[in-house]
Amino acid sequence: MALGFVRPARPEDAAEIARVQLATWRVAYRRLLPRHVLDNLDEAWLARRWSAAVQEPPSAAHRVLVAVEQAEQSYLVGFAASGPADDEALAPGEPAAALGTGVVAVTDLLVEPRWGRRGHGSRLLSAAVEGWRTDGFTRAVAWAFDGDEATRKFLTSTGWELDGAARALDVDDMLVPQVRLHVAVPAEPTDTP
Repeated sequence: MALGFVRPARPEDAAEIARVQLATWRVAYRRLLPRHVLDNLDEAWLARRWSAAVQEPPSAAHRVLVAVEQAEQSYLVGFAASGPADDEALAPGEPAAALGTGVVAVTDLLVEPRWGRRGHGSRLLSAAVEGWRTDGFTRAVAWAFDGDEATRKFLTSTGWELDGAARALDVDDMLVPQVRLHVAVPAEPTDTP
């Protein structure tokens, strides 16, 4: 197990979050998304978006967390972003009230592939769940590319299940199917036997 920890993102993390996102997408999604789309993603543009997400979140329940690997020096190796479920969490044609209340949506949960299988994803998810409990969320949803076996396997190994919703993203005239997963946010653990 790697030495690592999770903390809230800071403004100065935006460039590293963008770098991790781009590196991860280019490796993990190279067979799912058109190559020219991945090649043309602008890291500086992503960094500006992450800077805004960290510095000016839409609400206190919108969070960006980062995973840090500790070695001779520390490295930002992954991140998770989530917030109250909105229209982006819905399937096409699904009514706005379909998800109900108390639902949080995971918009990103990425660990750079070279740092995978070291516990960073589990630490990110665990820290996110703690925040969701604090905010009173009772259920979480996340969209995953149908062909992204690694993400689906990770989430289902932690109790997430497919909820039957599907959609296809139009990525430069290529439809890329996604499936939605959900999980109940576990209640606060108690110390009583």
